[in-house]
Amino acid sequence: MKKMIGISGSDGDDLSLTPSTLKIAEEVGYYVAKKGAVLVSGGRGGVMEAAARGAKKAQGLTIGIMPGSADEANSFIDIAIPTYVGYARNYLLVRSVDALIAIAGRWGTLNEISLALNIGKPTIIIRGSGGWADILADEGLLKKFEVRPYVASSAREAVELAVREI
Repeated sequence: MKKMIGISGSDGDDLSLTPSTLKIAEEVGYYVAKKGAVLVSGGRGGVMEAAARGAKKAQGLTIGIMPGSADEANSFIDIAIPTYVGYARNYLLVRSVDALIAIAGRWGTLNEISLALNIGKPTIIIRGSGGWADILADEGLLKKFEVRPYVASSAREAVELAVREI
């Protein structure tokens, strides 16, 4: 059975998304597909769209667990699962994957990171991608917690960690 790697990150309406962040996301998607895993995301824009684009460049399979209807999915999503539960879909996404990689992110991403850590999913954040990923990459902050995410410095390292920890 194929492994499912989740991608969590800022949507397209986040003004803090930079070309560098989107490049990291696209590379993560590419490496996920190259490892033969399925890319699972919230299916919308921004980081999720960039990661799905990368996966498609490597002929990968992409799944979007949508907060509403399947019509919200970006054009790189192969299977859009409508949930109509808004942010509660974060829990469905985290429960559905074998590991979670967080890139940049706002409150929804922080929620997915927290959920993943609380249920024991391998969770990787990418330092230098922005948002909550950079805040949580602070080694001093993480030392205060018994359960903490892995910190990667590149897309390739993040995917390698995810595959190794599954």
